[in-house]
Amino acid sequence: MSDHHHDHGHHPHPISDVQARARALESLLRDKGLLTPGAVDTLVSAYEQDIGPLNGAKVVARAWTDPDYKQRLLEEGSGAIRELGFGGLQGEHMVVVENTPEVHNVVVCTLCSCYPWPVLGLPPVWYKSAPYRSRVVREPRAVLAEFGTELGDDVAIRVWDSSAEIRYLVLPERPAGTEHLSEEELAGLVTRDAMIGVQKVEAPA
Repeated sequence: MSDHHHDHGHHPHPISDVQARARALESLLRDKGLLTPGAVDTLVSAYEQDIGPLNGAKVVARAWTDPDYKQRLLEEGSGAIRELGFGGLQGEHMVVVENTPEVHNVVVCTLCSCYPWPVLGLPPVWYKSAPYRSRVVREPRAVLAEFGTELGDDVAIRVWDSSAEIRYLVLPERPAGTEHLSEEELAGLVTRDAMIGVQKVEAPA
């Protein structure tokens, strides 16, 4: 079973004024020897894998430990996320969808790379790739298996299509055996890929 929630409100393909200025500034700094390609790659990697996803992990951990917060998060994602100080550009309207034993959610942007920057940072290369964007809609179970996520036939898969108007964030299932962990320790378990929905959160060894 696969439900595809599609929204055609994507931003146009031409780059924005902000993107154009950023590229021009990067080019100028490189020409003057003030910035190296390696430094840019390091910074991008940090925002993709560390800085941004840490925000989302804090949101997930709070939802796992505070039922009232979880309810607010599922009812009005952007507002609840702002309670923890996260919001702004590319996160004006964020919707949170919850994974359960019966339903697994996964997020895509089929036309471009819309992504909830305030809680996940910059989108990974694979998220922006044409194969992922097309295949996860047609064959989500197979794509998830390629990420190491094997789901039973009794688990429904819902594919959510992010757009310029709405960015989706997955609230992963809390792994069993983590009842003794603090909120901070739980946040340390949550990965970017789990909040996109291509993987599950693993309990600590």
